[in-house]
Amino acid sequence: MCGRRWIRDDGSAVVEFILVAVLLTALTLAVLQLGLALHVRNTVIDAAAEGARFAALADNGPADGVARTKELITVAIGRDYADGVTAESGTFRGHPSVDIRVVTRLPLLGLIGVDNALEVSGHAAVETLDE
Repeated sequence: MCGRRWIRDDGSAVVEFILVAVLLTALTLAVLQLGLALHVRNTVIDAAAEGARFAALADNGPADGVARTKELITVAIGRDYADGVTAESGTFRGHPSVDIRVVTRLPLLGLIGVDNALEVSGHAAVETLDE
């Protein structure tokens, strides 16, 4: 009598569906999270490069580049990601340049993530009015 109970497979399709659905849902969420992390990374890289180009203009300085970078990050991602923006003037291959560095959060679960885990920088040659 006990052997007959194991021969029948009533309800096995429901269990198989649930197991496959859980696996596919986890895979889909992982791909979406990877896409979000890459979006944040690319947005911060672009903002740092744009801030460096803005700071390198003839009538601007490093503080202007920091403000521009913070503005771009705040509009695109959020204010929490725009806290660690710094700028410094220096030289790159013998030419004056501006370096904008952004240290921010790397999202691991939605927009929640590890603080100071993502560090990017943007460089631009300083523009002068000399002829």
